[in-house]
Amino acid sequence: MKGNVIVGQSGGPTAVINSSLVGVYKTAKDRGAKKIYGMLHGVQGLLEEKVVDLSEHIRNDLDIELLKRTPSSYLGSCRYKLPNIADGEETYKKIFSILKKLEIEYFFYIGGNDSMDTIKKLSDYAMIRGIDIRFIGVPKTIDNDLAATDHTPGYGSAAKYISSILKEVIRDGLVYDQKNVTIVEIMGRNAGWLAGAAALARCEDCEGPDMIFLPEIDFDIDCFIERVDKIQREKESVVIALSEGIKLPDGRYVCELTDYAQYVDAFGHKLLAGTARFLANKAAKEIGCKTRAIEFSTLQRCASHIVSRVDITEAFQVGGAAVKAAFEGESGKMITLKRLSNDPYQCTTDIYDVHKIANVEKLVPREWINEDGTYVTSDFINYVRPLIQAELTPIMVDGLPRHLYYKEKMK
Repeated sequence: MKGNVIVGQSGGPTAVINSSLVGVYKTAKDRGAKKIYGMLHGVQGLLEEKVVDLSEHIRNDLDIELLKRTPSSYLGSCRYKLPNIADGEETYKKIFSILKKLEIEYFFYIGGNDSMDTIKKLSDYAMIRGIDIRFIGVPKTIDNDLAATDHTPGYGSAAKYISSILKEVIRDGLVYDQKNVTIVEIMGRNAGWLAGAAALARCEDCEGPDMIFLPEIDFDIDCFIERVDKIQREKESVVIALSEGIKLPDGRYVCELTDYAQYVDAFGHKLLAGTARFLANKAAKEIGCKTRAIEFSTLQRCASHIVSRVDITEAFQVGGAAVKAAFEGESGKMITLKRLSNDPYQCTTDIYDVHKIANVEKLVPREWINEDGTYVTSDFINYVRPLIQAELTPIMVDGLPRHLYYKEKMK
């Protein structure tokens, strides 16, 4: 590599996103990159020239190992939507003038759907203007909804957390000799990959959740209450897992029935919350049983203390594969994970045209959800189980996990 590299992180964080950052940094350094810059708060920070030289902050092998185990986005993140090229010429001119000043030849962006939209637009602008900078997307999202890739780094660790904590919630519900219903709300706007992972809690020492509801299937509130009533008549403790984004047949999110103030981000995504609380209150009122609502909320995104070793390893690999692809002349592409087999689990990296990925949402296949829409099938479980395997122990200091964090003021 002859020129300089820049890398940024965008969108929601994960427990392993920094492992991808390390993959980019270490591979670029090994391939002879002159300087490796980091964007503070993604492309939004880049527009404000908030850029750091990563070699001043990742100084040795211990820093690398700490950073791999550090949750959330080390460089900071953003949800910034680039304008269409025809409507935002000045924005693109500013970005590319900054990249020229930094002598950037390779641009890497770690993120999900919206981040791949950024890679698409920047690579298109570079091609139109004849600018020799290579743009590569590095996949990341706990939602697992990126097209073309078998799965996304971040998903396996989130699935491991969800199924592990759900087992504990189920044990807790059995403490008292009293009927109770617990509804657990799990992230997932339009795709139910995370909620479906709750099924992994069903094993020889745990019966798992009684029902699972995904946003891929229309949600009928009256039918839900009837099912809950029937189950709670037959057993003491009922535990239900559902996606925050479950929708009514008319397309409204269930959480829109609450009086919760809706926040909308730059990409038009509503902040979803309150689904479990709404349904728990309704069940308590109509059935007359004790109910509890639990929102895993942001806890499921960055639980690095229970990270999947498979996940953190693959996160590092996609970062390295992105550098390799750019070095070999690729641009306007995203690194993908390609599963070769389940047993034994084998997976490799590949590349795919980002134009066929950006703004395309991968949903749970209908055949992976049971007929009445209340659980996932064995195909879903067989798909997820290899992704949660093994652990990477945190580096503990004084009884707590040690992280690497950015210390200096933004420049």
